[in-house]
Amino acid sequence: MNIEQLNQNYAIEPHIKFIEHKSGFPLIEIDNTTAKAVISVYGGQVLSFQPKSHSDDLLFVSNKAYYQQGKAIKGGVPICWPWFGPDPDSKGRPSHGFVRNRLSKVAQTQALSEETTKIILSLSDTPDTREIWAHPFELSLSLTIGSSLTLELVTRNLCEQAVSITQGFHTYFKVGDINQVQVLGLDNTNYFDKVDGGQQKLQTGSVTIDSEVDRIYTSVGEKLTIEDPSLGRRLCITSTGSKSAVVWNPWEKISLQMGDLEDDDYKRFLCVETVNAATDVINIPSGGEYKLMANYTVES
Repeated sequence: MNIEQLNQNYAIEPHIKFIEHKSGFPLIEIDNTTAKAVISVYGGQVLSFQPKSHSDDLLFVSNKAYYQQGKAIKGGVPICWPWFGPDPDSKGRPSHGFVRNRLSKVAQTQALSEETTKIILSLSDTPDTREIWAHPFELSLSLTIGSSLTLELVTRNLCEQAVSITQGFHTYFKVGDINQVQVLGLDNTNYFDKVDGGQQKLQTGSVTIDSEVDRIYTSVGEKLTIEDPSLGRRLCITSTGSKSAVVWNPWEKISLQMGDLEDDDYKRFLCVETVNAATDVINIPSGGEYKLMANYTVES
């Protein structure tokens, strides 16, 4: 479906319109009385969310991000599904599954009010996806843009047997200075330290970043907070359907090695991810469904 058709079928003036990125990917622009946002239909990926009461975007997107078929866009909120992290069966399949590098479908758009806009994207199994993951499914992503940003990812299992998944919102939060940032809400929480060979450790106090960090926290509560004094704001993450969270920053060495990051980009973002990962595996019965939700609020 081309941009003209998308606008005819789904645009709602003045809140929702579709534009074409220079790559050819369709983008959805949202502009209501409380916030602006940009969503890539490719990957079902939020690229920008900015409340009009704040001067900075919630999200980070690399200036060197790839906008190419088959590649993930570096930044925003990539969707990891039906597995989080490396291929769980070691078959050489892509890390974080296949949703983030496929074109979604626009299922519905709504102007709920002058202040709140809702977009629903969907993805179903195809012969191509079944070669990667053999199960029939329906995936629905609801995005609500208002004074806060809410993502709801619903997996429907169309198999005749149960399936197991891991998944996540791989959210890149924009920060003013990584050296000043703290993540609150993880004190006294166990985590797997992937930088240290997956050793299990215990978090003491707030999380601060002064080197490469790649951790899966387990038995996590429903609210986490990123304190960002450099930008004078607090980012509040509230979730349901998740018992685990990932904190990731590649730091200098890995940033230098990544073709889709600028050398010092690690100073400008922190990933705090609402996930089902590690021991937090989701089993969905035949005909059943599972919902993962995250809400992001910006406070001064």
